[in-house]
Amino acid sequence: MVSSQRDKKRASASERKLTPSPPPAIVPAMSHAPDRPVQDTVERSWVARAPEALRPFLRLARYDRPAGFWLLAIPCWAGLTLANLNGAWSQAEFAYIFLLGLGAVAMRGAGCTYNDIVDRELDAQVARTAQRPLPAGTVSLRNAWLFLFAQCGVGLGVLLSLPRPAQLVALLAIPLVAAYPFMKRITWFPQAWLGLTFNWGALVGYAAAAHALHFNAYFLFAGLAVWTFGYDTIYALQDVEDDALIGVKSTARFFGRASRIAIAVSYALCIGLVGYACFLSVIFAYAISGPIVGRAAVFAALIAIAAFAALLSVQVIRLKPSESASSLFWFKFNREAGLAFVLTLGLAPVLVQMAIA
Repeated sequence: MVSSQRDKKRASASERKLTPSPPPAIVPAMSHAPDRPVQDTVERSWVARAPEALRPFLRLARYDRPAGFWLLAIPCWAGLTLANLNGAWSQAEFAYIFLLGLGAVAMRGAGCTYNDIVDRELDAQVARTAQRPLPAGTVSLRNAWLFLFAQCGVGLGVLLSLPRPAQLVALLAIPLVAAYPFMKRITWFPQAWLGLTFNWGALVGYAAAAHALHFNAYFLFAGLAVWTFGYDTIYALQDVEDDALIGVKSTARFFGRASRIAIAVSYALCIGLVGYACFLSVIFAYAISGPIVGRAAVFAALIAIAAFAALLSVQVIRLKPSESASSLFWFKFNREAGLAFVLTLGLAPVLVQMAIA
């Protein structure tokens, strides 16, 4: 009797071992998690005061980290300004300032959304990016795609408002944008690819004003691309340890302790290439508009290049590569450097001509 009961218990235990346990319940994830701030968020940003349902999408597009919007718009405005170095702005070109700025906001948001869709698994493994909306679960993958298409729709509206030459130039950037998120997986120099992608607007802005592309536009594009290579290396210094753990490549990891030298060299190349672009534009101003306008263009170019060079040099001198806070601060400082260059290049010829008149 006793042995019979023992046999039944043993059989019951063996059956429990052989019976597979039911799979864990799948949480309908990534749509109901509460909003949470992301590292690098601007303190007291307007995003934190937006309706709660919208906040994760605003964070997905980086509206709480606006430096990137400026860094995408500045090349567009630089191209537009370089094509008008003689100070002969038309009403349409003033409208392009607004349109290119709006396009930069829409497409930077779309680019960040697309990048996070592709990188959502990698972002979950990095401390600085783990709280982004997709890895944190505050936005579902489906809604992220819908949001991406909505932002691209705004970008399309801007594109259709530009002259045909600028439209054609802008469309050529699509392969660069589509491939960028994968570059960190296959090359040590994703910052170089970002430089090409982020500064394509320089060609678009120039084509919008000049209805063509000249040699000075290509030199401007190359110079600004090298500028991005430098400042994004500064940005990548924040993630060196995490990137090494998960196998993500970057120029910050590649150069290591020589990162400051690499940044200095890239900034020097930037000033040389952008300076040559301005030199060619000054020649055009002399040839087309005469010596008075030409001298104003010379003054504008010299002041703009000097201001740009000084603000880039400060970054190299003051940067502390081992401190994340320092890297983030000097990365953001490039907004001021770029705006100083564009505003000087755009306003100086007009002011000089007004003084001479």
